Amino acid sequence: MSTNNCPASFLFLMVVATMALVISSAHASGFKILNQSAIGVGQSGAFAAQADDPSTLFFNPAGMTQLRGIQTSFGTLLVGGSTNFTSPTGVTTRGDFGGSVAFPPPSNYYLTANLKDLGISALDGFTAGIGILSPFGVLYRYPNDSPFSTAVTSEALQLIDIKPTLAYKLNDQLSVGLGADIYTFASFWGEGRGAVKLNNAGLPGIPPGTPLEINGNDTAAGFNVSLLYTPLRNGNGKPLANIGLVYRSQATLHLNGSFLANGSLVADASTTVVLPQVITGAIAVWPIRDKDHEWKVELDVDYTGWKSFRNTDVHLSTGTTIPFARNWFGAYTTMVGTEYKWLRLEHLPHWEVAIRGGYWYSQNAVPDSSFTPTVPDSNNHAISAGLGLLCKGTGHFLGLVTCGSEEGGLLRPKALGLDVAFQALLFEPRTVTGNQNPVAIPGSVDGTYKTTWYVGSINLRVNF
Repeated sequence: MSTNNCPASFLFLMVVATMALVISSAHASGFKILNQSAIGVGQSGAFAAQADDPSTLFFNPAGMTQLRGIQTSFGTLLVGGSTNFTSPTGVTTRGDFGGSVAFPPPSNYYLTANLKDLGISALDGFTAGIGILSPFGVLYRYPNDSPFSTAVTSEALQLIDIKPTLAYKLNDQLSVGLGADIYTFASFWGEGRGAVKLNNAGLPGIPPGTPLEINGNDTAAGFNVSLLYTPLRNGNGKPLANIGLVYRSQATLHLNGSFLANGSLVADASTTVVLPQVITGAIAVWPIRDKDHEWKVELDVDYTGWKSFRNTDVHLSTGTTIPFARNWFGAYTTMVGTEYKWLRLEHLPHWEVAIRGGYWYSQNAVPDSSFTPTVPDSNNHAISAGLGLLCKGTGHFLGLVTCGSEEGGLLRPKALGLDVAFQALLFEPRTVTGNQNPVAIPGSVDGTYKTTWYVGSINLRVNF
């Protein structure tokens, strides 16, 4: 089977498939998701200053100017793990993603196009792109008879972010990016809305223990701006040092839906979810970068402004308001990543091979007073490793498919790539005291939470 005559419908099908799969992933702080590509996962998110594959559209859109021709990447993650809870009296329960791994698996899709390479010479320096991913999300459940079932039994916030983006290369040192973030729900997949389920503890007019659900959906927009500065290059014009800066704006979802008791409508319901602003700074250096090898080391620092997440009060059409104070606080994530790449292997002349590793430390953003077991946040550590394979020219991908030609073309691939990564996400044990959930049995959320998650990531890359 040859990919040299790959039909345009291939790209379209990849887009549709990804829109059907984007759900949620492992959290860095709160319910923000950093894992958006296998290259990123393999370096624990330290990629905003390297920015040399299509997933730069998420990590640092300004980096799209480093990409030639048309490039696309499609990936998915297998996310598993659990939270073990022990109450002050010794009662235990366990929460997870709904099974051994989250299903459907959270996924991502990126497409970038260098406009000059497409023959639009008037737009020299511009690169356009679109991404479909989920930078915020929740998908977690506990048994219906857990000690805190009157606070929550499950929660789903299955948000999709559609990211049309444009980058411009001002000169050889500086590129800038500007894009939109369109947050929405997919009505054709999952519940198509945010939903929290719990059991009634004592709301008037509803028998104790009755299953309750609060749900809603909306679409909201934000924006992102970015830059990539390259102060130093080698003799071949490749960066030896990059500095990246990314700002992602706040966006507000006004969720409108229903309040259900035992599946029956009690009242219309609405609440507000504020997605925070995010600021990322990054620096990457290449101690080695020549025709045979490349070695990159990168440090990224990410600030998430969870201070804007003040409450999710639920307003019912009956005139009742159920207060849910949040009062989260801003949190930093520090990421360190490295990549070593072999560009000219003697026994694989048409291949590039990369190994990756990384670590992050992320701060807790959630106070005890508003802690919810479905977002079991605490200070956490991520350890990652990854492998990248890029097959070019007349090489054979996995021994089966011709990778392409040196010239490439609009629908003739130049290269095929496969990236895989594994991450262990280790949350520090957390003991919650003084929780003030307004609808739960008092003290039921208090206790010790021990959480460990695992992420396996794979991305397929095609360069045209």
